[in-house]
Amino acid sequence: MAVVIVALVVQQGVQYLLATVLLGGLIMILFGLLRLGKLVRLVPYPVMLGFVNGLAIVIAMAQLEHFKVGESWLSGTPLYVMLGLVALTMAIVYLLPRLARIAPPALVAILSVGLAVYLLGLPTRTLGDMAHIAGGLPVFAMPDIPWNLDTLRIIAPYAILMALVGLLETLLTLNLTDEITETRGYPDRECVALGAANVVSGAFGGMGGCAMIGQTVINLSSGGRGRVSGVVAGLMILMFVLFLSPLIERIPLAALVGVMFVVAQQTFAWASLRVLRKVPVNDVLAIIAVTVVTVLTDLATAVLFGIIIAAINFAWQQARELYADSHVEADGSKVYHLHGTLFFASTTPFLDQFNPAEDPAQVTLDCRHLSFVDYSAIAALKTLRERYVKAGKHLRVVHLSERCKRLLKRAGVQHA
Repeated sequence: MAVVIVALVVQQGVQYLLATVLLGGLIMILFGLLRLGKLVRLVPYPVMLGFVNGLAIVIAMAQLEHFKVGESWLSGTPLYVMLGLVALTMAIVYLLPRLARIAPPALVAILSVGLAVYLLGLPTRTLGDMAHIAGGLPVFAMPDIPWNLDTLRIIAPYAILMALVGLLETLLTLNLTDEITETRGYPDRECVALGAANVVSGAFGGMGGCAMIGQTVINLSSGGRGRVSGVVAGLMILMFVLFLSPLIERIPLAALVGVMFVVAQQTFAWASLRVLRKVPVNDVLAIIAVTVVTVLTDLATAVLFGIIIAAINFAWQQARELYADSHVEADGSKVYHLHGTLFFASTTPFLDQFNPAEDPAQVTLDCRHLSFVDYSAIAALKTLRERYVKAGKHLRVVHLSERCKRLLKRAGVQHA
């Protein structure tokens, strides 16, 4: 979400950011109240795999920056110490669950590596070298901006984009959580909760946020399943910021890098590599494309790109499945039995099934197994009727579903 609002902060300042977070939160709440959270089900599974794989790669690549000092890569002893501590952290996270379930492996790894660095006096960077962590309870303060239509015109586009990106990442993370835990979440409730959290955040000077797949995977791999784990995480963060910031600043950066490498490894859908040769080519392209676009751009662009690919492929496949059987009746008339779905992508194959110039004077179109989806289908039927009229022949349409009859009636097209 931070990528979405960078331009606004640069152009208008922090106060407009806070107003955007408030408005974005309200949009999220409205999204949930309108029960639109279920729209995430429209995201195809190959797109979901690409999203997960792309995020895993992004998480891993982000850790490489910690092997630099300024623009230069670490070398010599600092590099060897960093690599050793990262390897030790990863080993603890992987091996501890096999030995004993005394505590979350990631927590044990961070504490163990931190203790080793302290006792041995190893030369490695800590969180305190990256940034000073100190804070207090936030104060309620509405954004100091003019509340008028001009302000709304400035923040509305960013708020809408922020809400969509936040909801998309949150709901996709919810989907992933459902798969891992074999449960079913409540997307609409998630939307309302996320929106409420962003409204409160904006009112207290926060920059907003959404669900993060990295933290979610850590939580799940540590045994968290219910809402208690999320509440405890929030309370612990608050406690650390208020009272334990000196302790947090002493955590070795290598320990967190090691944990995040494990998160990246556990997030990546390795099974998707094994099925690449077993699934249709279009699904393979969707997985690879979404993965690459996620790495090169951002999540929203990648998922939108994947949905477009999936939609085009679906339309193409549905269009190819339309076909017709025909026979001549005893009275010399001809009957066409159409099978499939008639919509914008299948109108040309539909019209190609008929030959008004050579057909007899009476032609019947049996729509018992044909579904009309959109106005393009109605327009195609109208065009077909006009072709037969132009050829001096009569087309009769039978066995339309009630829904198709309503569509035709609304469009003013005769079907008898």
